[in-house]
Amino acid sequence: MGKPNVGKSTAFSALTATPVDIADYPFTTIDPNVGIAWIPTPEPCRCKELAHRLGERIEVKEESREGSICQPRTGSCCNHRRLVPVTLVDVAGLVPGAHEGRGRGNQFLSDLSRCDALIQVVDVSGATDLEGNHTDESPASPTAEHNFLIDEIDLWLSGILNEGWSRGARRVQSGGDRALIDFIVQMISGLGGGERDAICGIQAARSNGADNQPWNWDENTLRIIASEIRKSMFPIAIAANKSDRVEPDFLRTTLDELEKLNLRCMPTSAEAELTLSRASNAGLITYQPGDGPSGFSVNPGSTLSKPQEEALERIREKTSTLEGNGLIDLLSKVVFEDLSMIVAYPVADEGKWTDAEDRKLPDAIILQSGSTARDLAYAVHTDLGDGFIRATNCVTGRTVGGDTELLMSDVIRIHSRT
Repeated sequence: MGKPNVGKSTAFSALTATPVDIADYPFTTIDPNVGIAWIPTPEPCRCKELAHRLGERIEVKEESREGSICQPRTGSCCNHRRLVPVTLVDVAGLVPGAHEGRGRGNQFLSDLSRCDALIQVVDVSGATDLEGNHTDESPASPTAEHNFLIDEIDLWLSGILNEGWSRGARRVQSGGDRALIDFIVQMISGLGGGERDAICGIQAARSNGADNQPWNWDENTLRIIASEIRKSMFPIAIAANKSDRVEPDFLRTTLDELEKLNLRCMPTSAEAELTLSRASNAGLITYQPGDGPSGFSVNPGSTLSKPQEEALERIREKTSTLEGNGLIDLLSKVVFEDLSMIVAYPVADEGKWTDAEDRKLPDAIILQSGSTARDLAYAVHTDLGDGFIRATNCVTGRTVGGDTELLMSDVIRIHSRT
């Protein structure tokens, strides 16, 4: 997400290998694009431990993939680096006044309700203004890009709260805070908001001096509530795009300014990563998700032309000093650190860690931190959740109940009536 013409669609295509319209003008993207990105789990795949457990029982003829012995139904695993899927939505660019419907504003903002977190792509090269137009006179700074975006989201949310606030808040006054929370949840549930978000908003209002009569809260107070709800609902990370086009000292200063806003920020070059992704898919180079744009190697016997070789070396040179490992690295940190997601491996055989078809660790499922064994059962299939009896933690060998919270990389056998 972000203003037009900063490389959002290029980043989306690099992350998902999904072909989309990419052009050097605002609003190339009209309707949102949806695709799947594959990110590495933060811990080695459990097949590393499984291989140790099986020892000599591993057949030599079995393909090892540099030691990996699992058999993923989706994604892949090489050298115990398991890739799992996350859904990405590439939305139209946002311009000032979007909360009033300017540009693709209403559509853009409604698309946010489908998301758990936001990655804002900003242009650190300073080539465009806030509306995505090329300019040499008044380019927008990355900080200005971020501030206008959160202002638009806050104004959008406060507009929703403003509609019928006084009458609605007065109607629930006899129910106290419980009724007030439910009232706010009712207004934001269609956007993906819940009780936690509503509580954060109310607490922020009272921390800023709001009185005990919510029906009298003014627009400024509702803006405070909206801002806190936005922070709770939509954690934002920054892809500092086109970082390969600026001098290192300027880039460092820009990143420092963004980090002062308590934002997760990583320098990226979506254009470079898209080029490498396409070269990898063509079999010309070896380039794994999360390696970073300078972490590729040319395959032996590759048919690269001299201009192609030179272009790849320019990418390596310009991106080798960038911090982090690019877009996949940023996305992984958002999923597993900012959203506190975990990965669990459901199996049917607690001894061999296989499914009913004897495939080793075929599934790796992303769940919210705090998810239980029963939550995993429902993630696999509704019937499995409905018929849940108990589960076995295959790593420890212990029987666990439905309310037992899972940890990262747990291997779980679910016992069910179905």
